[in-house]
Amino acid sequence: MSQIFDRLPAIPLITMDPYLSIWVPADRVDGAETVHWSGAKKAMDGFLTVNGDSVRFLGKTEGNSCLTEQRITATQTKFSLTCDDVSLDVDFASPAFPDDPDVMSMPLTLVSLRLHTSLEKLQEVSVRLHLSDSFCYDGEVRPELTSDQFIYNGWQTALCGQKTQRPLCHAGDRITIDWGYLYLCADRGTVAPDDDGLAFSWSGVLEKEAVLRIVIAYDDIASIDYFGSPCKAWYCRNGAQIRDAIRFAEDSFDTLLERCGEWDERIENDSVRAAGKEYARITAAAWRHTMAAHKLISTPEGHMALLPKENDSNGCIGTTDVCYPSTPLFLKYNPELVNALCRPLLEFAEMPVWEFGFAPHDVGCYPHATGQVYAAYRRYPSGIVYPPVYSCPAGQGIYNPHYQMPVEESGNMLVMLAAAAALGADRGLAYAHQNTLERWAAYLADCGEDPGEQLCTDDFAGHLAHNVNLAMKAVMGVACYGLLFEKEAWRDRARAMALRLQEKIGCSGNTPLTLQGDGWSMKYNLLWDKVLGLGLFTEEFYRAELESYLPRIRKYGLPLDSRAAYTKSDWLCWIAALAQEREMRKSFLEPVARYLRETSTRVPFSDWYDTESGCYVHFIGRSVQGGVFAPMLIPCG
Repeated sequence: MSQIFDRLPAIPLITMDPYLSIWVPADRVDGAETVHWSGAKKAMDGFLTVNGDSVRFLGKTEGNSCLTEQRITATQTKFSLTCDDVSLDVDFASPAFPDDPDVMSMPLTLVSLRLHTSLEKLQEVSVRLHLSDSFCYDGEVRPELTSDQFIYNGWQTALCGQKTQRPLCHAGDRITIDWGYLYLCADRGTVAPDDDGLAFSWSGVLEKEAVLRIVIAYDDIASIDYFGSPCKAWYCRNGAQIRDAIRFAEDSFDTLLERCGEWDERIENDSVRAAGKEYARITAAAWRHTMAAHKLISTPEGHMALLPKENDSNGCIGTTDVCYPSTPLFLKYNPELVNALCRPLLEFAEMPVWEFGFAPHDVGCYPHATGQVYAAYRRYPSGIVYPPVYSCPAGQGIYNPHYQMPVEESGNMLVMLAAAAALGADRGLAYAHQNTLERWAAYLADCGEDPGEQLCTDDFAGHLAHNVNLAMKAVMGVACYGLLFEKEAWRDRARAMALRLQEKIGCSGNTPLTLQGDGWSMKYNLLWDKVLGLGLFTEEFYRAELESYLPRIRKYGLPLDSRAAYTKSDWLCWIAALAQEREMRKSFLEPVARYLRETSTRVPFSDWYDTESGCYVHFIGRSVQGGVFAPMLIPCG
């Protein structure tokens, strides 16, 4: 068999949501113990035994690897191994399809095990897959657990979970779920609880081929505290429960795998068409990563809300400037999900406690969407649930204005809603909140052309006055408000802002970081001028600006700006999208693919890394990697 090994900094296996996101931090699936994206150990082990000889195919292998092939696509991790003339093909698949929100929201992983031999001689074969009960609790102290086993829908089924269930009992960043039940189901063999988890095993005489189907599921009981209402995943909105999701996966197992294959082919083809094969490596690395950083729920009114978690950042939920960079993936494959990103922020912004004339930063700390926690005067340690800020009346002075992001978040919201509508999403959400959106557009028009000392989404770099990127964000926001509501006067206002800005920063490339002429920076916010055809900046401006970036590209990419050698992979891909020539796009994107192949940092695709060393600076498993799909939004030659 030809050897094909796809290499990523970490390999995805179970990617359901921010709590159930399990990876192998190694080149190969048998190169390390499986962990949650945060690094917490969540062990899975797999063994193949043939005629008494045993090899490990999942979990850390002692000695030589027996893998012959490993392939990582957008929705699947596939690998093969041999033992005494018996081959085992393994497939971990995540059927998170953005055009099918019901399936997308189901907490499912499909595992296919295909055994085969070309020998006429019969082989005594057994396969074992074990999942630790640490999936069901946070931290290293093992609580009292309970388990059960039964036959459901004709499949062997086992579950485990804590004896005392406390749904939604904590909040914070680098933590894992501390409630709910893990399910393991198989169409053949035996599934049963053991001393420290759930185990699948199958033994038999292999003549030619055997296919074993496994479903891993997780019932989180309650997914999100949505402004005081415990809400379940979207698929549960009409009364469905985890058993319905499991039955669906069992009945549709082969069809779901086929759909995964179709999505993989679609994403790869779209990627190659947009920027080539190296770009396809980037999108394959980002797909499950992005989907697993969100939770799709049904609100109490039955609306769809898509809530990202700020992984390895601060644990916020529904962060505006985290939603914004992720939108290219959803705009490409289901723009209605962009509305679902915006809905919680719009609802919170119209509650009495939010008294500002600009958009909020977030709606809480995951999994509690109960009001902005960023820049609150009172802070709580990780693990502690914030009080229900949304219920407070006006005049409480909860937030520190100095640490808000007025231009950033207001521009983000207007751009997201306008882009979603332009690409086919329902405009009803925007119309329902038009008064709020006009207030934000007015703020941008009045204060955004030359922003004072403010934070932007790149808040790790600190406050910055006269930020050119923020000024461009303001121009985009005002133009998008005019586009969204068909108000030509607002579009004219944006054109006038853009003209004055262009006069200040020039049209010959090397545009500065600040309006005072300091430094330089990627002008990633200009993406929407091209995607939406706003006509704000000239083609000469874009060509000169992009060409000025090329000499600054380092081994692993273009730095974010002149202040440091680090970059943001999402913004870098936005810059690549602005390039009309295919070869120029490749110049921006191929260093990102090189980072994925060569970085020594073993975390899921970090979006903030050093362009010289290839080591991650911060941020793991974040939803912003949906931004790497930006080149798909603009055709190139």
